[in-house]
Amino acid sequence: MPADGTRRAFVSAAGLGALALAAGCRGKGGSARVLKVANQKGSTKALLTAVGVLAGAPYRIEWSEFPAAQNLLEAVGSGAADVGLVGDAPFVFAYRNGSPVKAVSVQRSAGGREALGIAVPPGSPIRSPADLVGKKIASTRGSIGHYLLLEVLERAGIAYDRVQVIFLSPADTKSAFDARSIDAWATWTPYLTLALNGGARLIADAEDYGPLFRFEVANEAAIRDKADLLRDFLAREAKALDWSAAHPHAWAVALARDTGLAPAVAEQFVRKYRHAPAALDSALAAHLDAVAARFARAGLLKPSGRPAAEVLVPLR
Repeated sequence: MPADGTRRAFVSAAGLGALALAAGCRGKGGSARVLKVANQKGSTKALLTAVGVLAGAPYRIEWSEFPAAQNLLEAVGSGAADVGLVGDAPFVFAYRNGSPVKAVSVQRSAGGREALGIAVPPGSPIRSPADLVGKKIASTRGSIGHYLLLEVLERAGIAYDRVQVIFLSPADTKSAFDARSIDAWATWTPYLTLALNGGARLIADAEDYGPLFRFEVANEAAIRDKADLLRDFLAREAKALDWSAAHPHAWAVALARDTGLAPAVAEQFVRKYRHAPAALDSALAAHLDAVAARFARAGLLKPSGRPAAEVLVPLR
């Protein structure tokens, strides 16, 4: 946890914005407005709570928990949540399939080694992507792991239909991986860290393939009706990201407490998977369009659809 002085500094800085927002963040009768934030365990809620940046916010946060990005995006798209943090691949799947969501901020990985990869069990004869032909590979549909698998296969010249892709939740995939009922697992930390600590071996690492991004994705209605709340929330989140980069051990302690991860695993997660705010610009739009095109080449998305430039809405 941050020292008292650090916490006071964050609260003081947040308080300046809170004074400006206070009048607009009250509804009829003086009741506080609500920002509904969708969360995956060990993500936004854990970080912002650890740093204390939400103290003094002139609106109420209503948290909801989801096991994976797909479920979170369904909630944001339906309006059950206003905003939530997801990777680039699930975001692409959502907006290209017509979900009324847009990205209001982006974070780029500042590390990445062993943050996302394709792992095989201890003793597996699979040594390279070429050995994946005919094998059972598990991931979560439309996830960043799924996208990495597509990129790895494409670079190796392997058609998507020459491997057996099985879609499972991360928890179910871990059980199948441990039981050797699948041959490989395309996943991300902390699941990848757990697998590697158990003796698994990487045959592909995302750092060798492309940049990693995470997006705060908001419902279009929330962008229209709660833009002031979203701006304030994103500013507080950016302060928390700065803190996590400067205090990796303290963040790892808070993460272990929130997720139940062993402290050593949480420490590895934090040091391998660091993030910093980035720009919602034309280069990022081109990256997202390339992600969509790769899914389309595999027959998983329609070749035409909503271009990324239409769904990037910087609020800060």
